[in-house]
Amino acid sequence: MSRRIIQPESIRRLAFVLLCLFQLEAFSQVRLPQLVSDGMVLQRNAKTNIWGWASPGEKVTVSFKGKSYKAITGADGKWKVVLSPLPAGGPYTIDIKASNQLKVNDVLVGDVFLCSGQSNMVHQMSLHNITYAQDIATANYPKIRHFWIPTATNLAGPAQDLPPAAWKSANPQDVNNFSAVAYFFARKLYERYQIPIGLINASVGGTPIEAWTSEEGLKEFPAILATINKNRDTSYVNPIQRQAMAAAAANRLKVEQDKGLTGPVKWFDPSFTPKGWRNINIPGYWEDQGIKDLNGVVWYRKEIEVPASMAGMPAKAFLGRIVDADALYVNGKPVGNTTYQYPQRRYTLPAGTLKPGKNLFVVRVTNHGGKGGFIPDKPYYLEANGQTLDLKGTWQYKVGEVYRPGTGTGGGINVQNQPTALYNAMVAPATDYTLKGILWYQGESNAGNPTEYKKLLPALISDWRNKWQQGNLPFLYVQLPNFMEVNYLPSESNWALMREAALQTLAVPNTAMAVTIELGEWNDIHPDNKKDVGERLALAAQKLVYADKKIVSSGPLYQSSKIEGNKIVLSFAHVGSGLVSIDGEELTQFAIAGADKKFVWANARIEGDKVVVWSDEVTAPKFVRYAWADNPDGANLYNKEGLPASPFRTDN
Repeated sequence: MSRRIIQPESIRRLAFVLLCLFQLEAFSQVRLPQLVSDGMVLQRNAKTNIWGWASPGEKVTVSFKGKSYKAITGADGKWKVVLSPLPAGGPYTIDIKASNQLKVNDVLVGDVFLCSGQSNMVHQMSLHNITYAQDIATANYPKIRHFWIPTATNLAGPAQDLPPAAWKSANPQDVNNFSAVAYFFARKLYERYQIPIGLINASVGGTPIEAWTSEEGLKEFPAILATINKNRDTSYVNPIQRQAMAAAAANRLKVEQDKGLTGPVKWFDPSFTPKGWRNINIPGYWEDQGIKDLNGVVWYRKEIEVPASMAGMPAKAFLGRIVDADALYVNGKPVGNTTYQYPQRRYTLPAGTLKPGKNLFVVRVTNHGGKGGFIPDKPYYLEANGQTLDLKGTWQYKVGEVYRPGTGTGGGINVQNQPTALYNAMVAPATDYTLKGILWYQGESNAGNPTEYKKLLPALISDWRNKWQQGNLPFLYVQLPNFMEVNYLPSESNWALMREAALQTLAVPNTAMAVTIELGEWNDIHPDNKKDVGERLALAAQKLVYADKKIVSSGPLYQSSKIEGNKIVLSFAHVGSGLVSIDGEELTQFAIAGADKKFVWANARIEGDKVVVWSDEVTAPKFVRYAWADNPDGANLYNKEGLPASPFRTDN
């Protein structure tokens, strides 16, 4: 009996045919976008879209709440049906039938908000789990749903779908991954109206507004359009990125020479004998304590006396914030590390890590630029068995590595910061999803050019409204809080100009702003208080979106001024039940100037719903500023409802 031998070329042809058949079959199958999935929230009282992809010409039937909707896939492979408006309710099931059948389960109908911006909209509940421990533990809101969009970029153009993700409900486990601002916003609205709330979160830390705007939305910005066109050319982008990667690889070889890790005994090892170590204080920056302009690695060590009642117990070390990266070792064991400066350092020490008596704490700190070390005015302590030990005070330090100039990670293009990059990948695929409104918390990354931001923010609002095709879709946003060192003299401020850009954007119809001028922290661009931010956005939504006429949704907003002799009289909108000094003290943070614009601190008093401002140093006043600083400490003009006045100036 003869046996036929199949040649390798035949095998390859057969494999190719089978692959084509498999791909054809896969393509003909109806596929749904990531957003149309189990646990989704559809917008109530509005026509809503259900869409997906299949082979061209395929007939698709969508069944929902006793109605059937039919579509035929277009030449581009996309199909879409429009569901009739429904009141709030659920859970329901959506059935999709074509060459295959799909079900979408646990569907709620309620109000859906897109939440977007940079890190303060990103910050999850888990990053604030000390402050909001009780809120996390008691989260039992199955009708509050959150869809977290993973970070993705696209310089070529709008993507069709989002990266893989899922809808999650607010329970003690999953709420940890909710945006804290968005969660407190949703919880406030749910408790008020008992309507399911869906949150679609498209946020990325450290990103500028241009990255979130489409190419069409940036048509009035020629320089930005030029960048978009340049970035679309892979022959331009790819060589730059390859060169940056090569430089980074070479630099890693140069800087991995830390004496604390390369010696015969590592510096975190309890058997290591320190020689030539100097004293230094925690918290504090090393540049302020005798180390000049050092970028590199500095090791800190201290023996902590632990009582027997804390020994052997699970513990937590609070190390405030550290610039830039760090690793903590306790008794020679690594217990935690952080790779960048912004997160609070809260490291868990497993049971058995601590022993009675002396315990060696070693922190390896890496800094790439600016002042390195431990940020002041943050918590530094060890906690175990209900007891605490202070970790502040005198430690010892030694430099392990000094980075030479030019040993950074190299240049390259930071893709997520490029114009349209995030819009294309994280927003464009969601524009078919019907919304109730949009929440926006961003601006820190644009503070270097506040004048341009005054045009960019309205441009983004217009752009997104055009993309969603829902008319003047409600747009609610956060004005930047106080941040950085306090300046005790009237001064110029980019952050004040950014707040002014936000204030002026209220001229755009159907917008609202949450003032947060007292909710920041001087030494943390990510302030811990996220609850008040979310709830102020909810107040704004109650007024703007839900038309609750009884709600006072804003603090005082400057309206007009009138010069009367040596005084200037200011009028405000949103005075609520009346103007007050929130702390009962004299009004502060008012400055006044004549035509020369040389501002001095002013006296100010409330007279009815107006504020009168004057100074004996300025006999012919023309201009007033209020809370005009990066961090206007003690700004105390509020309305009786407890909402702060927005910073402003009359000389713009």
